[in-house]
Amino acid sequence: QVQLVESGPGLVKPSQTLSLTCTVSGGSITADNYNWIWIRQPPEKALEWMGAISWSGNTYYNPSVKSRISISRDTSKNQFTLQLNSVTPEDTAVYYCARDHLIVSTQRNGPWGPGTQVTVSS
Repeated sequence: QVQLVESGPGLVKPSQTLSLTCTVSGGSITADNYNWIWIRQPPEKALEWMGAISWSGNTYYNPSVKSRISISRDTSKNQFTLQLNSVTPEDTAVYYCARDHLIVSTQRNGPWGPGTQVTVSS
């Protein structure tokens, strides 16, 4: 079955760029009609959809982070990545990658990664 795993640094300094990679196994990120999503959950807050990249490579971003976010993919490695610029302590969260038929979703409609804690602190 399809499995996803997030990787990246657990600690990022304020004003720097947060970069996470989601490695997908058991299925191709170019498979028709699937979207590959980044979601985060700050401490004691709800899940927040950050953005997605479709099977065809189109990208979609949450307006709340649109000026700071970029999602890309490496089809040769079956990975997709999240970059978030100019981070602040408010970007501290557990970050998840997921697959969904929907572009905007925080529901577990498909496989999710286990999540990775990212803390923004000097």
